[in-house]
Amino acid sequence: MPSPRDVLTPDALGLVQSVADHGSFAAAARELGLVPSAVTYRIRQLEEALDVLLFDRSSRQARLTAAGNELLCAGQQLLQDIDAMANRVKRVATGWEAEFTVAVDTALSWSTVMELAEGFYALEPTTRLRLRHEALAGTLDALTSGRADLAVGVVLEPGTTAGVQSHELGTLPFVYCVSPHHPLAAADQPIPDEVVVKHRAVAVSDTTLQRGQAMTVSLLAGQDVLTVPSMRAKLDAQLRGLGGGFLPEPMARPYLESGRLVQRELQRASRRNVRLSYAWRSAGPMGPGRALQWWLAQLESAATRAALLERHRLA
Repeated sequence: MPSPRDVLTPDALGLVQSVADHGSFAAAARELGLVPSAVTYRIRQLEEALDVLLFDRSSRQARLTAAGNELLCAGQQLLQDIDAMANRVKRVATGWEAEFTVAVDTALSWSTVMELAEGFYALEPTTRLRLRHEALAGTLDALTSGRADLAVGVVLEPGTTAGVQSHELGTLPFVYCVSPHHPLAAADQPIPDEVVVKHRAVAVSDTTLQRGQAMTVSLLAGQDVLTVPSMRAKLDAQLRGLGGGFLPEPMARPYLESGRLVQRELQRASRRNVRLSYAWRSAGPMGPGRALQWWLAQLESAATRAALLERHRLA
């Protein structure tokens, strides 16, 4: 009989996850390009080696038992540990991280991020680069949860998050805008809340994975809301007259100048300034890897920080 060490492989854990996700051995087999009997055999090997049942087969669906659920939870940690080990080995050999992930808030200039990526690849690093779009609390959450190594565009007071270092990126002004054919474009100013609440707001969805930590900004109780995935999508929705809301002033500026958007004065606040930072996790005994060092060096440039805040291309 095989031992747990013989059968507890990343592939085996992935197989268990696939069966759990699909609720069926046959469906998991189709996704993995295997015959159902092969999936059944490998799951039984796992169960025999661990001397537990991983799935309840009493109904049509294959449901995880408590033991199976625990295996998947522990397995995720095991896979993360394997990735971390590989990363450390790579760092020892080359100084470069095996993979480096940058989380960027959707309010910032994506074209500037792409230019930074070009500069990074010009070094011919051995690091695999990953870029993520995040919003609101999700940008910092990507860092603190380990989904990112650097977060750009976070709202963070220095020293308030354990194990995280940060520097100021700059202040980003937001202005309340609607399209010229939106009803609020003709409303008397300053517009009171009881008028604003009758009209749909456009809001960016918070990308945090932490339950209860999602942010909502400048929404009124009872107001209809169109939720979109990014600040660029929010701009597009407001240009189409689908609702009103606050936009980064540099992003809205060319449309305000051309008349495709109009800025409105609200009774509560028509403009707000958000102080943004960039943050990274404190380095361990090995110190920061070469990828993190390079990105932090770029962000020390005032011109780079200004471009991230200001340089938005027309949609």
